[in-house]
Amino acid sequence: MPHSGFNLEGKVALITGGNDGIGLGIATALAQAGSDVCIWGRNDRKNAAAREKLSSFGKRVLALQCNVSDENQVEECFAATVSTLGHVDSCFANAGIFGEGTRFHEMSLDQWRRMFSVNLDGAFLTLRAAVRHMVERGEGGSLVVISSISANLGMPRGEHYAATKAGLVALIRGIAVEYARYGIRANAVLPGWVETSMTESLFGWKKIEDAVKPRIPAGRWGSPNDYGAIAVYLASDASAFHTGDAVVIDGGYSCF
Repeated sequence: MPHSGFNLEGKVALITGGNDGIGLGIATALAQAGSDVCIWGRNDRKNAAAREKLSSFGKRVLALQCNVSDENQVEECFAATVSTLGHVDSCFANAGIFGEGTRFHEMSLDQWRRMFSVNLDGAFLTLRAAVRHMVERGEGGSLVVISSISANLGMPRGEHYAATKAGLVALIRGIAVEYARYGIRANAVLPGWVETSMTESLFGWKKIEDAVKPRIPAGRWGSPNDYGAIAVYLASDASAFHTGDAVVIDGGYSCF
Protein backbone atom coordinates (compact mmCIF):
# COMPACT_ATOMS: atom_id res chain seq x y z
CA MET A 1 0.00 0.00 0.00
CA PRO A 2 1.42 3.47 -0.91
CA HIS A 3 2.43 5.77 1.93
CA SER A 4 -0.71 7.81 2.60
CA GLY A 5 1.33 10.94 3.26
CA PHE A 6 2.16 11.29 -0.42
CA ASN A 7 -1.48 11.43 -1.53
CA LEU A 8 -2.20 14.86 -3.05
CA GLU A 9 -5.93 14.35 -3.66
CA GLY A 10 -7.83 17.52 -2.77
CA LYS A 11 -4.71 19.67 -2.83
CA VAL A 12 -3.97 22.57 -5.18
CA ALA A 13 -0.49 23.47 -6.40
CA LEU A 14 0.70 26.63 -8.15
CA ILE A 15 3.81 26.42 -10.32
CA THR A 16 5.28 29.54 -11.90
CA GLY A 17 7.11 28.90 -15.14
CA GLY A 18 5.11 25.68 -15.23
CA ASN A 19 4.68 25.42 -18.99
CA ASP A 20 8.14 24.03 -19.79
CA GLY A 21 11.33 22.54 -18.37
CA ILE A 22 11.62 21.83 -14.67
CA GLY A 23 8.34 23.65 -13.98
CA LEU A 24 6.40 21.35 -16.30
CA GLY A 25 8.20 18.32 -14.84
CA ILE A 26 7.04 19.41 -11.39
CA ALA A 27 3.48 20.13 -12.52
CA THR A 28 3.26 16.76 -14.25
CA ALA A 29 4.34 14.82 -11.16
CA LEU A 30 1.97 16.77 -8.92
CA ALA A 31 -1.00 16.11 -11.22
CA GLN A 32 -0.09 12.43 -11.44
CA ALA A 33 -0.04 12.31 -7.63
CA GLY A 34 -3.58 13.70 -7.47
CA SER A 35 -3.15 17.46 -7.10
CA ASP A 36 -5.06 20.07 -9.05
CA VAL A 37 -2.56 22.43 -10.63
CA CYS A 38 -2.27 25.99 -11.85
CA ILE A 39 0.63 26.98 -14.04
CA TRP A 40 1.76 30.50 -14.81
CA GLY A 41 3.77 31.31 -17.91
CA ARG A 42 4.28 34.19 -20.32
CA ASN A 43 3.83 32.17 -23.52
CA ASP A 44 0.20 31.39 -24.32
CA ARG A 45 1.11 28.68 -26.84
CA LYS A 46 3.25 26.84 -24.29
CA ASN A 47 0.57 27.34 -21.65
CA ALA A 48 -2.04 25.70 -23.88
CA ALA A 49 0.20 22.74 -24.69
CA ALA A 50 1.07 22.22 -21.03
CA ARG A 51 -2.58 22.50 -20.00
CA GLU A 52 -3.54 19.80 -22.53
CA LYS A 53 -0.82 17.46 -21.23
CA LEU A 54 -1.68 18.02 -17.58
CA SER A 55 -5.42 17.63 -18.15
CA SER A 56 -4.82 14.06 -19.33
CA PHE A 57 -4.31 13.03 -15.68
CA GLY A 58 -7.91 13.85 -14.84
CA LYS A 59 -7.26 16.74 -12.47
CA ARG A 60 -8.37 20.37 -12.67
CA VAL A 61 -5.82 22.44 -14.56
CA LEU A 62 -5.60 26.20 -14.92
CA ALA A 63 -3.03 27.97 -17.09
CA LEU A 64 -2.60 31.73 -16.78
CA GLN A 65 -0.41 34.17 -18.67
CA CYS A 66 1.73 35.97 -16.12
CA ASN A 67 4.94 37.95 -16.00
CA VAL A 68 6.08 37.37 -12.43
CA SER A 69 8.15 40.54 -12.38
CA ASP A 70 4.93 42.58 -12.69
CA GLU A 71 3.31 43.10 -9.29
CA ASN A 72 -0.17 43.73 -10.65
CA GLN A 73 -0.10 40.62 -12.83
CA VAL A 74 1.03 38.45 -9.92
CA GLU A 75 -1.72 39.76 -7.65
CA GLU A 76 -4.37 39.33 -10.37
CA CYS A 77 -3.22 35.84 -11.30
CA PHE A 78 -3.05 34.67 -7.70
CA ALA A 79 -6.57 35.94 -7.11
CA ALA A 80 -7.74 34.17 -10.27
CA THR A 81 -6.05 30.95 -9.14
CA VAL A 82 -7.84 31.00 -5.80
CA SER A 83 -11.14 32.04 -7.39
CA THR A 84 -11.05 29.13 -9.83
CA LEU A 85 -9.44 26.36 -7.77
CA GLY A 86 -10.57 27.44 -4.28
CA HIS A 87 -7.23 27.68 -2.48
CA VAL A 88 -3.49 27.05 -2.83
CA ASP A 89 -1.77 24.40 -0.70
CA SER A 90 1.67 24.52 -2.30
CA CYS A 91 3.44 27.18 -4.32
CA PHE A 92 6.52 26.50 -6.44
CA ALA A 93 8.36 29.68 -7.41
CA ASN A 94 10.15 28.30 -10.45
CA ALA A 95 9.93 31.02 -13.11
CA GLY A 96 13.32 32.36 -14.09
CA ILE A 97 15.69 33.38 -16.83
CA PHE A 98 19.28 32.41 -17.60
CA GLY A 99 22.15 34.68 -18.64
CA GLU A 100 23.78 35.77 -21.87
CA GLY A 101 27.25 34.57 -20.91
CA THR A 102 28.54 38.12 -20.52
CA ARG A 103 31.89 38.69 -18.84
CA PHE A 104 31.35 40.33 -15.49
CA HIS A 105 33.30 43.53 -16.23
CA GLU A 106 31.30 43.98 -19.44
CA MET A 107 27.90 43.34 -17.84
CA SER A 108 25.47 46.23 -18.00
CA LEU A 109 23.31 47.41 -15.13
CA ASP A 110 20.26 46.65 -17.29
CA GLN A 111 21.37 43.02 -17.62
CA TRP A 112 21.89 42.80 -13.87
CA ARG A 113 18.52 44.34 -13.07
CA ARG A 114 16.60 42.26 -15.61
CA MET A 115 17.95 39.08 -14.02
CA PHE A 116 16.93 40.21 -10.56
CA SER A 117 13.51 41.44 -11.69
CA VAL A 118 12.49 37.97 -12.86
CA ASN A 119 14.47 35.54 -10.73
CA LEU A 120 14.33 37.30 -7.37
CA ASP A 121 11.62 39.97 -7.55
CA GLY A 122 9.32 37.47 -9.26
CA ALA A 123 9.82 34.92 -6.49
CA PHE A 124 9.28 37.61 -3.84
CA LEU A 125 6.00 38.73 -5.39
CA THR A 126 4.76 35.16 -5.87
CA LEU A 127 5.68 33.96 -2.39
CA ARG A 128 4.31 37.10 -0.76
CA ALA A 129 0.92 36.46 -2.35
CA ALA A 130 1.06 32.80 -1.32
CA VAL A 131 2.01 33.59 2.28
CA ARG A 132 -0.80 36.11 2.62
CA HIS A 133 -3.28 33.52 1.35
CA MET A 134 -1.97 30.73 3.57
CA VAL A 135 -1.91 32.87 6.71
CA GLU A 136 -5.45 34.09 6.07
CA ARG A 137 -6.71 30.59 5.27
CA GLY A 138 -5.18 29.20 8.43
CA GLU A 139 -4.37 25.70 7.14
CA GLY A 140 -0.66 26.06 6.47
CA GLY A 141 1.01 25.08 3.23
CA SER A 142 4.26 24.46 1.42
CA LEU A 143 6.46 27.02 -0.34
CA VAL A 144 9.28 25.95 -2.63
CA VAL A 145 11.79 27.97 -4.63
CA ILE A 146 13.76 26.47 -7.48
CA SER A 147 17.27 27.76 -6.93
CA SER A 148 20.45 26.30 -8.46
CA ILE A 149 23.78 24.79 -7.44
CA SER A 150 25.24 28.06 -8.74
CA ALA A 151 24.13 29.49 -5.39
CA ASN A 152 26.97 27.49 -3.82
CA LEU A 153 29.54 27.42 -6.64
CA GLY A 154 31.45 30.09 -8.52
CA MET A 155 29.73 30.83 -11.84
CA PRO A 156 31.87 32.80 -14.30
CA ARG A 157 29.91 34.91 -16.79
CA GLY A 158 26.83 34.29 -14.70
CA GLU A 159 27.41 36.17 -11.47
CA HIS A 160 24.04 37.91 -11.73
CA TYR A 161 22.25 34.57 -12.18
CA ALA A 162 24.09 32.96 -9.26
CA ALA A 163 23.42 35.97 -7.04
CA THR A 164 19.67 35.64 -7.60
CA LYS A 165 19.77 31.92 -6.87
CA ALA A 166 21.70 32.46 -3.64
CA GLY A 167 19.20 35.15 -2.72
CA LEU A 168 16.36 32.67 -3.13
CA VAL A 169 17.89 30.34 -0.56
CA ALA A 170 18.26 33.17 1.95
CA LEU A 171 14.72 34.32 1.23
CA ILE A 172 13.13 30.90 1.72
CA ARG A 173 15.01 30.24 4.95
CA GLY A 174 13.81 33.52 6.41
CA ILE A 175 10.23 32.69 5.45
CA ALA A 176 10.64 29.22 6.98
CA VAL A 177 11.56 30.70 10.35
CA GLU A 178 9.00 33.51 10.33
CA TYR A 179 5.98 31.49 9.22
CA ALA A 180 6.48 28.06 10.76
CA ARG A 181 4.06 29.11 13.50
CA TYR A 182 1.35 29.27 10.83
CA GLY A 183 2.01 25.74 9.65
CA ILE A 184 3.80 27.04 6.56
CA ARG A 185 6.98 25.24 5.56
CA ALA A 186 9.47 26.67 3.06
CA ASN A 187 12.29 24.91 1.22
CA ALA A 188 14.59 25.37 -1.75
CA VAL A 189 15.53 22.85 -4.43
CA LEU A 190 18.92 23.31 -6.08
CA PRO A 191 19.11 21.62 -9.49
CA GLY A 192 22.39 20.91 -11.21
CA TRP A 193 22.99 20.74 -14.96
CA VAL A 194 19.53 20.12 -16.40
CA GLU A 195 18.71 19.82 -20.08
CA THR A 196 15.79 22.14 -20.92
CA SER A 197 14.83 24.49 -23.73
CA MET A 198 16.43 27.32 -21.71
CA THR A 199 19.81 25.56 -21.59
CA GLU A 200 19.84 23.78 -24.97
CA SER A 201 22.19 26.30 -26.58
CA LEU A 202 24.64 25.89 -23.71
CA PHE A 203 24.55 22.09 -23.85
CA GLY A 204 25.13 22.17 -27.59
CA TRP A 205 28.57 23.63 -26.94
CA LYS A 206 31.20 20.87 -27.16
CA LYS A 207 33.42 22.58 -24.60
CA ILE A 208 30.66 22.28 -22.00
CA GLU A 209 29.97 18.67 -22.96
CA ASP A 210 33.65 17.73 -22.59
CA ALA A 211 34.34 19.73 -19.42
CA VAL A 212 31.18 19.25 -17.40
CA LYS A 213 29.57 15.90 -18.13
CA PRO A 214 32.60 13.84 -16.98
CA ARG A 215 32.27 15.61 -13.60
CA ILE A 216 28.73 14.36 -13.07
CA PRO A 217 28.98 11.03 -11.22
CA ALA A 218 25.52 10.03 -12.48
CA GLY A 219 26.98 10.22 -16.00
CA ARG A 220 24.26 12.28 -17.64
CA TRP A 221 22.55 15.65 -17.76
CA GLY A 222 19.57 16.11 -15.50
CA SER A 223 16.02 15.93 -16.85
CA PRO A 224 12.96 17.94 -15.76
CA ASN A 225 11.44 14.62 -14.68
CA ASP A 226 14.19 14.25 -12.08
CA TYR A 227 12.48 16.97 -10.02
CA GLY A 228 8.98 15.50 -9.91
CA ALA A 229 9.47 13.24 -6.91
CA ILE A 230 10.93 15.95 -4.66
CA ALA A 231 8.03 18.21 -5.66
CA VAL A 232 5.45 15.59 -4.68
CA TYR A 233 7.20 15.05 -1.36
CA LEU A 234 7.41 18.77 -0.55
CA ALA A 235 3.77 19.33 -1.54
CA SER A 236 2.59 16.37 0.53
CA ASP A 237 1.91 15.84 4.21
CA ALA A 238 4.96 13.57 4.29
CA SER A 239 7.12 16.70 4.51
CA ALA A 240 5.17 18.26 7.39
CA PHE A 241 8.30 18.55 9.59
CA HIS A 242 10.69 19.53 6.79
CA THR A 243 11.38 23.24 6.47
CA GLY A 244 14.24 25.70 5.95
CA ASP A 245 16.20 23.27 3.79
CA ALA A 246 18.12 23.58 0.52
CA VAL A 247 17.96 20.23 -1.26
CA VAL A 248 20.65 19.64 -3.89
CA ILE A 249 19.69 17.34 -6.78
CA ASP A 250 22.55 17.39 -9.26
CA GLY A 251 23.63 13.82 -9.98
CA GLY A 252 26.51 14.20 -7.55
CA TYR A 253 28.17 17.10 -9.36
CA SER A 254 28.64 19.28 -6.27
CA CYS A 255 30.42 16.61 -4.23
CA PHE A 256 32.83 15.39 -6.94
